[in-house]
Amino acid sequence: MRSVKTIVFVLVFAVSAWLTAGSASASPGQAAAKPDVKAKAGPAKATWTPPKTAWGDPDLSGVYTNNDESLIPFERPAELAGKKLDDITPDELEKLVEQRDAQRAEADRNRAELRSPLHWFENIFPSNSRAWLVSDPPDGKVPPVTAEAQQRNAARARERAAHGPADSPEDRSLYDRCITRGIPGSMMPAIYGNAYEIVQGQGYVAITYEMVHEVRVIPLAPAPHVAPAIRMYMGDARGHWEGNTLVVETTNFTDKTAYRGSSEHLRLVERFTRTGPDSVEWSSTFDDSHTWASPWTFAMRLSKKDDSQRPFEYACHEGNYAMSHLLAAARAEENDVKNGVVRPAGPTGADEQER
Repeated sequence: MRSVKTIVFVLVFAVSAWLTAGSASASPGQAAAKPDVKAKAGPAKATWTPPKTAWGDPDLSGVYTNNDESLIPFERPAELAGKKLDDITPDELEKLVEQRDAQRAEADRNRAELRSPLHWFENIFPSNSRAWLVSDPPDGKVPPVTAEAQQRNAARARERAAHGPADSPEDRSLYDRCITRGIPGSMMPAIYGNAYEIVQGQGYVAITYEMVHEVRVIPLAPAPHVAPAIRMYMGDARGHWEGNTLVVETTNFTDKTAYRGSSEHLRLVERFTRTGPDSVEWSSTFDDSHTWASPWTFAMRLSKKDDSQRPFEYACHEGNYAMSHLLAAARAEENDVKNGVVRPAGPTGADEQER
């Protein structure tokens, strides 16, 4: 959308669509022909022994994507009540994936506004690894929020309601403004930009996120977190190894990047476990007694790719026409109100966004 990558992406697929006109390729109102790909059988089990780096750490380095985890419900769906993730058989998971693909295609056919067809998206026909993402508690549900969190979220809502959604650039999200998607938002699958690169050095691990093109440097040497007064968009990360698993503890978040209403007291613990030559199990545990009644965890699979799938340049600010257009449209609406002009309502719809 805003990035150079998106412009290239659209041009390449536009040429492809022109060259294949008259073939079986899909039109904007149709789903593309689905490849014969089986859904993967449940969360990965950490039984594979990874290679080591030259200095002896487990080797996590490489290019990864979680395109295949698109469309997975964050929490356990109501129709699967009473089941645990391990209860879902490969055949059941395959049927769930087919249903999700069909529901997405139907929603796209009923969409009122113009948009690129589904077969342009990176995450079309994902091969999901599980039925839902929340793995703990076992019921697959995020614990209820505390009374403190309810009051804090209400205050945030009142603050947003005190001004328009586009009175100034500061009224838009940090994502809209090309600043950050935060953690774990930067690694949640969307319709494009789902490439990540992990590089390792002695005493450090770094992760590059394609969308917004942030780089997170994680020191591995034992050291305390920075002072509590220091708050950062992606928090302050400290890592260590537990066997073959990289454990990353992040604190010192700012309330500007609150995830699902979290507080600045959030302690996020991520685990990266290489479960095969082409897969990493990534889990995130949220420990924030100021927001949730108990800690909770979600997990998903990262699939390894070759170097041709490295993150593209994400020149967000350079291509961020959406910001100027949003602000210009808001000013035009204000002029219409001032001049008594009434225009018909346009189509509504929401693109797939990160969870």
